[in-house]
This record gives sequence, structure tokens and C-alpha cells, in this order.
Amino acid sequence: MIVEMSKGATKDQVDHVVERAHSFGFDVQLNLGTEKTVVAILGSDTGKVQTDVFAILPGVESVTRVMKPYKLASREFHPRPSKINVSGVEVGGQRVVIMAGPCAVESEKQLMETAKAVKELGAAVVRGGAFKPRTSPFSFQGLERDALKMLAKVKSDLGIPVITEVVDIQNIGLIAKHADILQVGARNMQNFALLKELSKLRHPILLKRGLSATVTEWLTAADYLLAEGNRRIILCERGIRTFEDSIRFSVDISSIAVVKHFSHLPIIVDPSHAAGHFAYVPSIAKAAIAAGADGLLIEVHPNPEEALVDGLQSLNIPNFERLMAELRPIAEAVGRYI
Repeated sequence: MIVEMSKGATKDQVDHVVERAHSFGFDVQLNLGTEKTVVAILGSDTGKVQTDVFAILPGVESVTRVMKPYKLASREFHPRPSKINVSGVEVGGQRVVIMAGPCAVESEKQLMETAKAVKELGAAVVRGGAFKPRTSPFSFQGLERDALKMLAKVKSDLGIPVITEVVDIQNIGLIAKHADILQVGARNMQNFALLKELSKLRHPILLKRGLSATVTEWLTAADYLLAEGNRRIILCERGIRTFEDSIRFSVDISSIAVVKHFSHLPIIVDPSHAAGHFAYVPSIAKAAIAAGADGLLIEVHPNPEEALVDGLQSLNIPNFERLMAELRPIAEAVGRYI
């Protein structure tokens, strides 16, 4: 349940609510707003306790039961949209944040060439896979530690944040030292052991939607990341598996509106993994911005035909330049900018 404190409620009054919740064996999370404090009371048995137990306490304005399985990702807990600061780049604000770069880091030359180009064309974050979770064990698995060093060099030399995927628990600390955003891929959306460890960080985490996950399941997975107090969570719609086989994954554009309605978390869209083909990426990207996405995660490669991973869905640099020019008026039309 959600306990909303009155404007001007004292620290002692908030502490009293927290103590009462702990007396029932419940966990608590605080949202310390500029005007009001909101207390999320968490536990499997909160439904057995009457709301009046908390409503009667001094300083309490209202008590609401959250019937959805996700709590901390909900608007009830955090009514205003969250804005995530990533090394000076704000995700969830007026700017539509473009994250662009190769699916996999293949060499320092390839990464640096791409990073310089996408930054010059307006990208705010460079993406690059160091550890690659592949369907086949015989596919390229990434340059791993060497790739992380290359990403760190891009960050240092170009002064731009970088994002890369974390695949397993043992590499969390290593990746956190090099990357500004840690990405949880679609395959790991419900890897709860991984999510629990990531929730202990204060790094921004990008959580991709699972291949067959509902929006509710996706937001409930986000609660795992929020549970230990990490508020810097970004959602990423990357398409879901349906009966349609003309495209790699079906992009659920409606999920942008649904997430914005029920959750405070920012949401970006990955048109590259959804499309599976570079020709479809621009249309999906433009639709996402028009629908209200806070950003895009786009694969760009200087020579897609030579890419070791997902070359078919990667834009070359001239195509990325063309797309950026097409995105700007759409962003302006919905009151935003790139």
C-alpha cells in the first residue's frame, strides 16, 4: 500500500509510519518529494492489514492499496515522471536521448570511428556490446574485458557516456567501473538473481522487455531493480515475439503510452533489434518518437557488411545521419528536441 504524507509532515511523523510498518514485518521505501513524502509499504501480507492502521497516524493524508503486482515502478508511488541523470545527460526530460553505436565492439578503430560519427550527428550516449549473449555458442561472444577498455577510452577521449550489456552476476562490478549505463537484455529480464544484484548499485540500469513479456511482467521486473533503492531505471521496448514472421520482432508502440500512464519510469525504444533489417529501422524509430518515447537505442556500424554481429539491422553512418535529420522535426512536433 501507498501512504501519502501531508504537505509539511515532520520527520518524526514519517518515522512513525515506517516504525508501524516494520512492526507488521513489512518492508518500506520512501519517495522524498519536494512537497510531500510518499511511503511504499511492501510485503506479501499487506492486504491483511486495514488501511486505517496507517490512515489514523499523525501527518498521514491518504492511504491507497496498489492492486497491481508492481509497486515501486507505479505512478501511485512516484506520481511525477522520473528523470534519470546519466553523466550529465537527462533521460526522461525534454530531450529525446539517442544512444547509438555498434551491436558489438569489434576493434578500437571500429568503435572510435563509430563513436565520433554518432556524437557529431547528435547522439548523447554511445552503445557497444562487450559481452554478447548469443543464441548459438559458436557465434561471436564479444571481446569482453578488452571491449570494456575500449569503451572506457571512448568515454574518456570523447566525453560521452557509454552503455553496455551485463550478462552475468560475476561481471557486474567490472562493467560498472567502465560503463555509465548497465543494460539488462531481453533474455535476462526475469533473471531475478541478476536483477537483485544490480539493484544494489546506484548506476543507471536499462531494462529491456523480454521476448514474450507483458507490460505488467516488465514493470514487475523493474521493481526488482528498484527494491534496494536504485531509482535510476530506464525501460527499453525492443519488440515482442508474435505470430508475425515478416519482421524479427513486433514493436509494441502502444507499450509507450501504457508505461507512461501506469509508471513513472522513462522508456526508450530499440528499433534495430525489433526490425532485424536496416530498411525498417527509420520507420520504427520515427513512430516511437511520435508516440512519446524518451529516447532510442540504435545500432550503427561503419561497415555493416563486415559486422561480426547483426550487420543486417545496423545503419551505416550516412543512413544514421539521414535518420537523425528526419527525427528532429518529429521531436519538435511533440514538444521535444534531439
